[in-house]
Amino acid sequence: MGRRRHDRSVGITTRVLMLLAAFLLFLTYASMLVNPAKAWYMTVVGLLFIPVAVLNLFLLFHALGRKSKAFLIPLLALMPSIIFIGRYFQFSSGADGKGENTVKIISYNVGRFMLGSRKDFKGDNGRKACLDSIMRFISKTDADVVCLQEVDLDGEYDVRNFINEHFPDYQSGYFMFINKEGAYGNVTLSRFPITDKGRLQFDKSANLAIYTDLEIGDSKLRVYNCHFESYNISMAKLIKSWQKDSTFVRNTEAKLKRSITRRPVQVDQVMSDIEECPVESIVVGDFNDNPMSYTYFRLMKGRKDTFVEAGKGFGATHTTLWPFIRIDYILYPKHFKAVSNQIPRLKYSDHYPVVAEINL
Repeated sequence: MGRRRHDRSVGITTRVLMLLAAFLLFLTYASMLVNPAKAWYMTVVGLLFIPVAVLNLFLLFHALGRKSKAFLIPLLALMPSIIFIGRYFQFSSGADGKGENTVKIISYNVGRFMLGSRKDFKGDNGRKACLDSIMRFISKTDADVVCLQEVDLDGEYDVRNFINEHFPDYQSGYFMFINKEGAYGNVTLSRFPITDKGRLQFDKSANLAIYTDLEIGDSKLRVYNCHFESYNISMAKLIKSWQKDSTFVRNTEAKLKRSITRRPVQVDQVMSDIEECPVESIVVGDFNDNPMSYTYFRLMKGRKDTFVEAGKGFGATHTTLWPFIRIDYILYPKHFKAVSNQIPRLKYSDHYPVVAEINL
């Protein structure tokens, strides 16, 4: 009698846990559709997609092992995940061969070249060594279009010197914030002629998007190089201060909420420009948002993702908590074809570059 009561108690508890896990997984699906400016916490829910999906998978196998009909709860919850898991992991590349108009694009948040202070780049010139390593990598890839975010250079006039020194064969479009310490912003480089360029500056933010119009044969193409609102928080400091410094924790929460609510406004600003643009457009950059987000959902309108279409393995682009965090993308019009997508795990920034080839 006691054994039966115990089994019944365990069964009820397990079913409740299954229902809660299933509900949370459905919330991660919904996080793509909810504007974070109205419900900022939904972005946090979207970040939980992978661990919550894994939890439901564990509960599914647990129920199957017990031959419980409750397996239907996690099974039904997991079914939509079949569609979304490909945004994080691809088993094999579905790429087609190169065509006559194949364009190779790099998107890379270079992280202000700050990893030059690590032990990998010893000495007083560590930051310069980091910069030079990134430049050698870009040169080696022989890309047609290079989009860089968080470029940080010393001095206003060094921007032009920097481009001429490292990319003499490219035309450029860039916008830099200038202060006493130097220049900071986004840079786009192209081997194709640039016919127009401009910027979309975001309100009360050091982040921005720039665009360049390229002439590729008989066609024109606009490339948006985006760096959406950053979190500007330190996970290491947050963990250390969790129970010791309540002020730091509150400030971190405020920064998190501010960045989450600003991004959808910035995304809508870019989307408005895209809708008014008379030519095809590719959207690349550091979105600071995951594939289960409003940001990704909005910018994917009428587009495909080079990783989803031509990538292989994990799509994570940030060194923190690899392989779970993917925030850098190359999105292209649906009638183009992605030939390849690579994410080299380089040590030069807290981001990994995204290198893709697209048949126009």
